[in-house]
Amino acid sequence: MPDAMVATRASDERGTAQKVDVAVVGAGFSGLYLLHRLRKAGFSAVGLDEARDVGGTWYWNRYPGARCDIQTIDYSYTFDPELETAWTWSEKYATQPEILRYLGFVADRYDLRRDIRFKTKVTEARWDEASERWLITTDNGPPVSCRHYIMATGCLSAPKPPEIDGVKDFKGEVYFTGRWPHDGVNLTGKRVAVIGTGSSAIQSIPLIAEQAAHLTVFQRTPNFALPAHNGPAPADRMNLLQSDRAAYREQARQSMAGVPYPQQTVVSWQLSDAERRERFERAWAAGDLVHILTQLWADQAVDLDGNKIVQDLIREKIRAAVKDPETAAALMPDDHPFGAKRPCLDTNYYATYNRPNVTLVNLRKEPIKAITASGISTNGRSFDLDVIVFATGFDAMTGAIRAVHPITGRGGKSLSDVWAQGPQTYLGLTVEGFPNFFMITGPGSPSVLSNMAVSIEQHVDWVVDRLAALRDAGFTTIEPTETAQAGWNRHMADCSMLTLHRLANTWYTGANVPGKVQGLMPYTGGVGPYRSICDEVVSRGMLGFKLTGPNGAVQCNDGEVVRLQPDVRLVLNLLASLNLPPIESMGALGARAFVNEFNKGRPAGRPIGEIVDGTLPVTDGALPYRVYKPAAPGPHPVVVYFHGGGWVLGDEQSDEPFCRDMVRRTGMMFVSVGYRHAPEHRFPTAAEDGYAATRWIAEHAAELGGRPGPVLVAGWSAGGNIAAVTCQLARDRSGPAIAGQLLVCPVTDCSYDRPSYNENGTAYFLTRSLMYWFWDLYCSPADRTDPRVSPLRGKVAGLPPAFVVTCEFDPLRDEGIAYAEAMAGAGVPVEQLKARGHFHSSFTMVDVVITGVSGRVQMAQALRRFAGLPPKISSSDDHGHDHASPGREIAAAAS
Repeated sequence: MPDAMVATRASDERGTAQKVDVAVVGAGFSGLYLLHRLRKAGFSAVGLDEARDVGGTWYWNRYPGARCDIQTIDYSYTFDPELETAWTWSEKYATQPEILRYLGFVADRYDLRRDIRFKTKVTEARWDEASERWLITTDNGPPVSCRHYIMATGCLSAPKPPEIDGVKDFKGEVYFTGRWPHDGVNLTGKRVAVIGTGSSAIQSIPLIAEQAAHLTVFQRTPNFALPAHNGPAPADRMNLLQSDRAAYREQARQSMAGVPYPQQTVVSWQLSDAERRERFERAWAAGDLVHILTQLWADQAVDLDGNKIVQDLIREKIRAAVKDPETAAALMPDDHPFGAKRPCLDTNYYATYNRPNVTLVNLRKEPIKAITASGISTNGRSFDLDVIVFATGFDAMTGAIRAVHPITGRGGKSLSDVWAQGPQTYLGLTVEGFPNFFMITGPGSPSVLSNMAVSIEQHVDWVVDRLAALRDAGFTTIEPTETAQAGWNRHMADCSMLTLHRLANTWYTGANVPGKVQGLMPYTGGVGPYRSICDEVVSRGMLGFKLTGPNGAVQCNDGEVVRLQPDVRLVLNLLASLNLPPIESMGALGARAFVNEFNKGRPAGRPIGEIVDGTLPVTDGALPYRVYKPAAPGPHPVVVYFHGGGWVLGDEQSDEPFCRDMVRRTGMMFVSVGYRHAPEHRFPTAAEDGYAATRWIAEHAAELGGRPGPVLVAGWSAGGNIAAVTCQLARDRSGPAIAGQLLVCPVTDCSYDRPSYNENGTAYFLTRSLMYWFWDLYCSPADRTDPRVSPLRGKVAGLPPAFVVTCEFDPLRDEGIAYAEAMAGAGVPVEQLKARGHFHSSFTMVDVVITGVSGRVQMAQALRRFAGLPPKISSSDDHGHDHASPGREIAAAAS
């Protein structure tokens, strides 16, 4: 039977369908604002909610101590300045009753309840191709026919059922924090168990302990908890807000977390122990989750060692708060980085374990065997109980969407089937194959990694504005393309490599739900960047969406909105915002001064063993060099390194962060050479300097502290050119012996006609015009085919093994690939790294472009292979890291 006929029959059985432009499921923060915006935009809408009133998750979550963990001046609507001044929060972190009153106040102020059907559960939603409408059936009242269907069901609103046998056998009372009785629970004098130590448990345990005769907490995985220090809103934040409310809110919208804190730039190893402790103590005293997650040092969320410092400081606090050492040890998380799971804000949580009526059961040592009629049995003992409270969390992100009802899209597609291997979305807002279907804070959006209030408003505004634009343009359907959705999923994966979230078993990844396919579901790229991406989709003609209308009207601008790596995109956007004059317009001296000044603002690079400066002789002069030595005792294999800068800019120190990083990863000694520059020293000076320096370093390796024997050569950009030329000259001039070459984004030819020069000639920092300038200063047109400047035009057989790195968004990409292919064709062992989403400077911007880590790991391993060393090295900061999975290996490499 056709879908339309099935829907019609359902309508006949339950009554005439309620026909509206938009149906919204959920009446919490998202649903209420949606109804308000839709009404203002001239759409008819209905809200559907199982609850008896507004509130969403704040309607259901009434357990003792339930509060928000974002300061309430930030966790509030900002769409109406009058609303902001009409409501005053009583505390820094409002309780559930106050938040529920706030949402009721909003519903009353904008008369939203008249558009909501309460006590109504959606039982099915089906897209009808013929009418281009969603047909929705419910368990209460008539079905709904709507043009657009929006899920505002929240990320944490589908409680996870217990996974323990025997719950039904228990004769006492059973409660769930996510569905706490609305009239409260009297636990006075009762023997109570709380199973779980997530956010709801950490908030409720201190209050339950005050009532219960005895409280037993069953903990499988400890979580980091921080003191909320609740009370009035902090004066400094209130002053910031009240001094310029509009600016404060805009800063929140453009921030990474949705709260107006600046980006930290100092990294942990640049601070002394005392400075790090002072920053931590200030954050601990502030009682602000976003503060402690973002304001300590820039590497705390991306680097295992920077993160471990925070972990250790928190563990100190736990030891100090909990008197019993065994209990304190059990409460200390040791299986995930700080922030990889959402930390909790608490009030007297750790101190509660000092009470004589509180017992902690460590389920890792003493797992639950069964729930019995009288209590809980572990493999070591039995606990007689009157009450069991399950604080076992939610089927987060996708649970509420998939569990509310079956959703069937175009061609009978089931959303549950489409998401069987994990959620696939475009922007976290839409799903390919499901026209006119939207999610607010869905998987693939910042959602739970942000201030939800800010993300909700951005989502709602974007969706409603798109619906209005669709209507005004005469289109009737909107749906993402397969290409756009696949691209967004790749971007999500790229973003996940920036943080340590992937290293924890958490509800962020679905690991808390048995059988759920695991993958990081929230967008980790930040609130401000996400907002700019959504805006870019619109500015590029609804990129990645297909729009259709009457009489076969179609608009489809297919493509991927983000092809750059996320941190590369941020770097390039920052550079573009500076409106810098082109480097080639500064002249050689001005350009050098600019580069030197620019380099002062970058991280200096990680500590290594020793740095020694010196000079080496060449014809008509001397060249400076800098030796970077590992911390481990030598002698070490020697890598001769040539810096980038178009034969015009840079020196032996200009690529210092890269050299330090490679020394740490390889366990090898790098000697960076300051070759002479154009225009003072034109071709072939740089090439001959490179060869002469390599010969001298090889002859003096032992004196420098290196291992005698074949050296290796490496270089970036123009330095890659010099390294490649040096290998050809060493072959032709009988030495020195070179064991391998690492060429990172090398210049290999003088031709500008390859596609990468046209595709990437502007907007990626190294531009076509800048390359023209470099070539003009260094080499006359008559000399440019000389293999000493265009090694691709020389003999490429008989060269040492090579590892060639090219970047997707680099004018030099194609000539680097061509050189690698030419060497391989001539019998040279060659490996290539074609770095997707990266630009010319990605791999030398150490500790700035974090997604370059895996590439530098591969480079280091290649150099070790060339030198005949084992494939892996344990650096001093890799201790305790599990390298069993690729994700952990890369994360360890990031440290």
